[in-house]
Amino acid sequence: MNGFILKKDNLVPLLRKLRKGGRLVAPVQNRHGDTMFTAIEDFDRQHIDLKNQAQASLKPFFFPQEEPLYTYQNKKGYDFKPVNSSEPTIFFGLRSCDLTAILYMDVIFSQKSPDPFYFERRREAVLISLGCSRPFANCFCNNSRSGPFLEYGFDLQFTDLGHCFFVEADRARGEELLERWSCYFTPATEEDCRNKYQVVLEARSSFKQTVHVDQAIKKLTADIDLESIWKELSSRCQDCGGCAYICPTCTCFTIVDQPVDDTHGTRLRQWDSCTFAGFTRMAGGHNPVDYADHAIRRRFLHKLKTDVEKHGRPSCVGCGRCVGICFGGVDMIRFIKMVNELPAEEGK
Repeated sequence: MNGFILKKDNLVPLLRKLRKGGRLVAPVQNRHGDTMFTAIEDFDRQHIDLKNQAQASLKPFFFPQEEPLYTYQNKKGYDFKPVNSSEPTIFFGLRSCDLTAILYMDVIFSQKSPDPFYFERRREAVLISLGCSRPFANCFCNNSRSGPFLEYGFDLQFTDLGHCFFVEADRARGEELLERWSCYFTPATEEDCRNKYQVVLEARSSFKQTVHVDQAIKKLTADIDLESIWKELSSRCQDCGGCAYICPTCTCFTIVDQPVDDTHGTRLRQWDSCTFAGFTRMAGGHNPVDYADHAIRRRFLHKLKTDVEKHGRPSCVGCGRCVGICFGGVDMIRFIKMVNELPAEEGK
């Protein structure tokens, strides 16, 4: 994989050029000091923040919290027309965990038959990632095999070498960008490659969290008794859905029809969460899930057991956002540590 060098003074001029080809989305620090992925409208007024973790992932750009799927009318039977809401978009500055999450959603939304609404946005997207040379406080992507740097899946991957960026391409779109805007790039030297390798090594040893994901997966596969954990975490869960909404790989949804008048309306897809009490409630009011003890069970088993069995890897990407969002302390790090603290011989 050949590398190139981009001087930091050339970053904004390059992004200005890229923006002419479509919407540009990057992590931006707003006036409240929060960093969020935001469409860039004015480079002079919007500050691209490459030092702090974006508080939310890119999930809403590919799988919106609420999206119109169809408009319909009912005259002599229902007539549905799909809603097209995609546009060419360059995503810049996404971290390795967020890009891994997009690759996971690619798998989920291609099950049985590809989701046309998701893949319409996906086809229009260019993904430019930024490797994490300084992992954030709650990150454990090294333990979930989703970072801090990636070997595939990106169009371009940037590595901060201090005075410049080391840039590499994995897909054809990335190579096309390097060729089209070659005036901004210079070929990387052997010293640049060594510096990049050193940054990667130092990043892997800089994590503040040590989370033994594989050990927990092994225990879950052995079907050990987790009743004490479910009861403890369920008592902490406040049924807010924050963990599912902030998680870059949670894709549960429900579909509702919203009438406009007697003959017209819109069919909407809205985020849902398996932690909601109503998620498993049946039409007659009966809920087969004992919510007092098992409110959180489905979420953790899905990410660390079911997806491992189906896809060969956990769907938790180690971004650590659930740690910060949950005021009840029902997060992935806590769960994994609780599982690993159970004696190996306990139950089956």
